[in-house]
Amino acid sequence: MLGGIAIIVVVLLIPVAVLMTGAAASAVLGEVFYRDGKKDAHPELADLPD
Repeated sequence: MLGGIAIIVVVLLIPVAVLMTGAAASAVLGEVFYRDGKKDAHPELADLPD
């Protein structure tokens, strides 16, 4: 009985953990690319609103 509960918990937690890790990684990667793009932008483009 305890093994069955453990399997159900693992089956539910692993996909959620993978999805949350992917979401956090994409947020960090997006912010890094955004800041890098703003740093290297041409002066005439830097004044445009986001």
